[in-house]
Amino acid sequence: MNLMIIMMLLITMLMLMMLLMMMAISKKSVIDSQKSTPFECGFNPVSYTRLPFSIHFFLVAVLFLVFDIEIIMVLPMILTVKTAISSAWIITTSLFISILLLGLMHEWNNGMINWTS
Repeated sequence: MNLMIIMMLLITMLMLMMLLMMMAISKKSVIDSQKSTPFECGFNPVSYTRLPFSIHFFLVAVLFLVFDIEIIMVLPMILTVKTAISSAWIITTSLFISILLLGLMHEWNNGMINWTS
């Protein structure tokens, strides 16, 4: 019984020492003004708020979201190819990929993907 109380006290002391060491180490000593300000899309939040926004940046962001969602849709199709190969699966997959390819061709022809223009 005595040994158990000594072990509990030892564990408690070690935990308190580790807690104090973590609190001493984790304190930030240097406060950086750039790190404490909010960051919104690369614009300075203190300056004039009605600066012109690059529509090309917006279009690239939308394209990224579309093709990011497309990956979420295509991965289950790939995983179910062995178990559910049927005419409905083939038609659905072909239709989905053809719509994506038509959208990509449309964006390419309109110059939305060309970053340098």
